[in-house]
Amino acid sequence: MTVTEVLRVRGLVVACGDEAAGFEEVDDVESIRVPSRPGKAEIDPLLGEHDHLVVSGTDADLAAVVVRLLRKDAISGVSVGFVPSSPDSAVAALWALPKTPLQALALALRGEVDPVPLIRDDVGGVLVGRGALRLVRGVAYADEQVALRGPATSIEVTPDPGGPGLAVRVVKGTIFKRPTTLYSRAFQIGCIPTRPVSDDVVHDRAVNKWTWYRHTQDLRLVRSPA
Repeated sequence: MTVTEVLRVRGLVVACGDEAAGFEEVDDVESIRVPSRPGKAEIDPLLGEHDHLVVSGTDADLAAVVVRLLRKDAISGVSVGFVPSSPDSAVAALWALPKTPLQALALALRGEVDPVPLIRDDVGGVLVGRGALRLVRGVAYADEQVALRGPATSIEVTPDPGGPGLAVRVVKGTIFKRPTTLYSRAFQIGCIPTRPVSDDVVHDRAVNKWTWYRHTQDLRLVRSPA
């Protein structure tokens, strides 16, 4: 694929951090560089001017942009494309996005919106790829189902389009690590203090309770070829 194959350009590429591709060499692509995990000052001024944003960066960068869409009540009005800067992107794996930058850019610029569940937490954040609790002990529920009562090696939560919205994978043992997977609209846990991880970002303090739940509106993610 060559840069000349990126057609039907629409929207703005938001390159997050110094390592993210900005695609300055691609004709007709408008790009702006912002810090990693950009906030209100960087993203909010763009929302009144663009109804399609392409985030180039990490899963955490995408989550930071989506938080601003949520805070500005723009989830239903702005579509989002994603160009992962890491081949290990959970978002790319979940939604079968291309991992090579130019292919991902082509899809993000000219693909079709295919909404995906948007997952929130109870401290004002969002989860776009993978959330995790490691070496945790407590009582957890996936909706009305008991997901955990006691210790677990790990709990992973991801968006899931095939059911209520969340896939919850619980690994209880240290030898036999076959996970139990539950599907729900919400996951909540009360536990010995732990630090949840959302999209590879460790929460800034230990908590003894945590919730991930599906938002009432889906994220308008571009992931289907035109």
